[in-house]
Amino acid sequence: MKRTTLSLIACATALAAVTGFAAVSAPDDSGPDTAAPAARLPVERTSLLCPAPSTSDLAETAYTSFTPVTKGADDKGSAALVAAERADATDDGKDEKDEKKEKPVVQPKTPGTPVDGKTTGADAPALIGTAEGNTAPGWTVQQTTEVAAGTGRGVQGVNCTAPDTEFWFPGASTATGRTDYVHLTNPDDSAAVVDIELYGKDGALKSTVGEGVTVPPHGSESLLLSTLSDVKQTDLTVHVGVRSGRLGAAVQALDDKTGGDWLTAAADPASDLVMPGIPKDATAVRLVLFTPGGTDADLKVRLASPSGLITPAGHETVHVKAGMTTGVDLGEVTRGEAGSLVLTPTDRSVPVVAAVRVVRGKGDEQESAFIPASEPVGARATAADNRAKHTTLALSAPDGAAKVKVTASAGTEGGTPATKTYTLKAGTTQNVDAPVPAGLKGSYALTVETVSGGPVHASRTLTGSDDDVASFTVQTLPDDRGTVSVPNADEDLSVLQE
Repeated sequence: MKRTTLSLIACATALAAVTGFAAVSAPDDSGPDTAAPAARLPVERTSLLCPAPSTSDLAETAYTSFTPVTKGADDKGSAALVAAERADATDDGKDEKDEKKEKPVVQPKTPGTPVDGKTTGADAPALIGTAEGNTAPGWTVQQTTEVAAGTGRGVQGVNCTAPDTEFWFPGASTATGRTDYVHLTNPDDSAAVVDIELYGKDGALKSTVGEGVTVPPHGSESLLLSTLSDVKQTDLTVHVGVRSGRLGAAVQALDDKTGGDWLTAAADPASDLVMPGIPKDATAVRLVLFTPGGTDADLKVRLASPSGLITPAGHETVHVKAGMTTGVDLGEVTRGEAGSLVLTPTDRSVPVVAAVRVVRGKGDEQESAFIPASEPVGARATAADNRAKHTTLALSAPDGAAKVKVTASAGTEGGTPATKTYTLKAGTTQNVDAPVPAGLKGSYALTVETVSGGPVHASRTLTGSDDDVASFTVQTLPDDRGTVSVPNADEDLSVLQE
């Protein structure tokens, strides 16, 4: 038997082992129309990356890890979060105390129960996480930091993200009073090379500093946006494009007057966009848009409210010039009700990225957060680190009526899971009375599953521990990609013939 034939047999055997369900039967003549549909199987490995939480000595950071129970997942599994190496760090002077600091602050355990850990100060590193087996499908890690005073004071929250090769961040800024950093974390054994581009109201900002940035293996890097360009811009779109490798990216936006939060990557450029769950008591909402192509975009602006889709007075449409960032002040657009911003093309479809910056509070007690355009919940989405009386879950069905199931996990220190089902009318957003575990101790996770109907978009608002201050953070809930579509396969012996 020739080497080529042996290689093909080995390849076919390996494929069957990976997919786990390749059929060992001769093909029939019934044609492709009779083939069984692709199956959805739980993923077997998940990677998550958490940026370094803060440079403030006053920072208190909580990490919460949760994996929902997934039917068909392996019986066993493991997950670990380890410290990334800072790009400016050296090996000189390491001692036992330094090694102790690098031990994980949270140890993920079995699915169904969240686990948390805490750290304080400015030295907490970025984290690189890997989950395998039954801990992998839908693995979620929330990083929540509270800063008592100074630039960026308030609550800063981010859902640790999977590595990727391209990111868009509309809503960044180099204006006076803003201090924005782009954080990059490389999970792999080889260096990643990236280009960072900034786009303002007049187009691309000239800079060579952001070209060919190298992020070392298992390392992290943070770059101050004002060092990439000395142009002051109220509204910027940051584009991170990876030349080689892959990484996690997020923008930390800190403001002298309105606190700060993490700006996570917006959904991929599209002509229809939803920014779900603007807090009902928002005192200011600013929409930031960018179209990466060579064509201008014209979009309808509507708010999905509890009663249906409405058009904000004076902001019926927005025009976005090609390659330029556009910012629009929408004011108190929610007017005391739950709302999600819905953008659709007025005529032709042009891909756009978008996010809103939301401010709560008045005067010296203002705080800000960001809601990027988000993908739908899909089959399932999860938000970890929910706290009794401090969590608001917003559900939006912009296109058609839908039914969703929401499950509250057990608490990190005790409690019994609880489930509720909600029906959403077309074009509406509801701040739902989400379930809370009976006998809750600690924090808990919320899992949202689409039962039927049209696409559902969701977000979770978490308020700070001080009820008298408007500190808050918002995380969107896109599909957790806990399962993957794997095509059914028949054995075809003809591939073994020369």
